[in-house]
Amino acid sequence: MSQTTKTTTLLVIGGGPGGYVAAIRAGQLGVPTILVEGERLGGTCLNIGCIPSKALIHAAEEYEKARHYADGSALGISVTSPSIDIARTVAWKDGIVGKLTGGVAALLKKNGVEVVQGWARLLDGKTAEVETAAGPVRIQCEHLLLAAGSEPTPLPSVPFGGMVVSSTEALSPADIPKKLVVVGGGYIGLELGTVYRKLGAEVAVVEAQDRILPTYDAELTKPVAAALAKMGVELHLGRKVLGLNGKGNAVRVQDASGAETQLPADRVLIAVGRRPRTQGWGLESLQLDRHGNALRIDDQCRTSMRDVWAIGDIAGEPMLAHRAMAQGEMVAELVAGKRRHFTPASIPAVCFTDPEVVVSGLSPADAERAGLDCLSASFPFAANGRAMTLESTDGFVRVVARRDNHLVVGWQAVGRGVSELAAAFSQSLEMGATLEDVAGTIHAHPTLGEAVQEAALKALGHALHI
Repeated sequence: MSQTTKTTTLLVIGGGPGGYVAAIRAGQLGVPTILVEGERLGGTCLNIGCIPSKALIHAAEEYEKARHYADGSALGISVTSPSIDIARTVAWKDGIVGKLTGGVAALLKKNGVEVVQGWARLLDGKTAEVETAAGPVRIQCEHLLLAAGSEPTPLPSVPFGGMVVSSTEALSPADIPKKLVVVGGGYIGLELGTVYRKLGAEVAVVEAQDRILPTYDAELTKPVAAALAKMGVELHLGRKVLGLNGKGNAVRVQDASGAETQLPADRVLIAVGRRPRTQGWGLESLQLDRHGNALRIDDQCRTSMRDVWAIGDIAGEPMLAHRAMAQGEMVAELVAGKRRHFTPASIPAVCFTDPEVVVSGLSPADAERAGLDCLSASFPFAANGRAMTLESTDGFVRVVARRDNHLVVGWQAVGRGVSELAAAFSQSLEMGATLEDVAGTIHAHPTLGEAVQEAALKALGHALHI
């Protein structure tokens, strides 16, 4: 089969949130662009990550609500024997994914981006070879943008296969297991563990650290731990996973003293993190500088090789789709000759557990480590009218601000629906708001957002509703 050769100004490897946004923006700016994607446009986030997990979280929540009403409710609602058809749930989730990935394809086409379907292998910093259904295609470029994303980190003691699954398989279940063991108490493990518990599985979570969500501060994770306990999710903290037992129907775990126990399991979800996808496609031939396993980049997403750029998960933490998107947009503008730097005031992070957790900017401990003299104040949802009407008063909003000039440097919240406060948090940080700015802004009543204003008022010493 003869080889085709193409040339372009910008070649993007990877069609996830970072890659497709970079390609769309480059197209808008008139930069000739080719995007290579080996699986489906939208990458992990749209296909097997953020979007499908939120869909299943919603379905599980609605099912749990129906079961709750079957036991009688203070709201006066009663439901008779609710059931769930998981095949239909998965089909509904797949429909949402299909709409979004189709939308990405249409936007790329609209902006003149050529999409090449297949797996790329880098030959050098200007050339890639792609195995397509029609045969090999060689692509030469002036600028190479690496946006290959990440993959689930395997656990050597419990390799993937059979009953041992990653988040990918967990998001398209053929059935709900009776007993699920989740290895990893970070956001992926807890989001999916909560889904399966609400869908009727018995769930046990094993975490090596001594608390869940170890990357978040302890105060924020307490309401989540309390909710998991109330839900009946077993937490096994400070435990190391040794492997499966001989029969393959239980997970062997060891505590700090060396004592071993077995957790019965029909399915095991390994969620110990993700790692940059740097293997198996010729990346090592470029000999780019690394930061650990990730590619080292500067504040313009340049790698150590001229005109080779890297964005998103392949460039390490924080592995967040919205970070990749912002970086992709910037790289496209730099290639088009604009002047830009990637210096966000904050990159918000949301954990879609029940209750949700959102962080933006510095926590009190972060501020202390940075040598800043800060004050912080929390406002509880127990004193928020809207939270009461939503039957969800656990949690709080916390603000962190400099003591000298009251500049807001961080926000944190835990509670039902707090993910939607992320916009207000990040906007106030990006615009350099002070406590007085937030406290003096009229917030709509009754909303959860009033807790944002009240936290600022409390930091100033005059909260009104507590």
